[in-house]
Amino acid sequence: MSLESYLPVLLFILIGVAVGFGPMAIGWVLGKRVPDSEKLSPYECGFEAFEDARMKFDVRYYLVAIIFILFDLEIAFLFPWAMALRDIGMVGFTAGMVFLAILVVGFIYEWKRGALDWE
Repeated sequence: MSLESYLPVLLFILIGVAVGFGPMAIGWVLGKRVPDSEKLSPYECGFEAFEDARMKFDVRYYLVAIIFILFDLEIAFLFPWAMALRDIGMVGFTAGMVFLAILVVGFIYEWKRGALDWE
């Protein structure tokens, strides 16, 4: 193998680095540097980071996060199923429809319980 066969790989790496770091460099060069208290303050989970560790906070944030992860993972299972739909036949199609029905029932349940509402 000669070094010429590695040229496409090298070009791919260089273009990937340029696409990754190029916009950051442009933003750093052309961006305004106007720090204020809001931009410099730490933020996480909708409440101040440096308060009493025993303070009460809303659990709905974590509930919505868990529901998002749950539905996101379930939807991720649909992509391989859709790609292999011709190969798996009617049995696979039926299994996928049962899976989607369970997903829809769970979504409706969470919706009716108000877990997706944010006040």
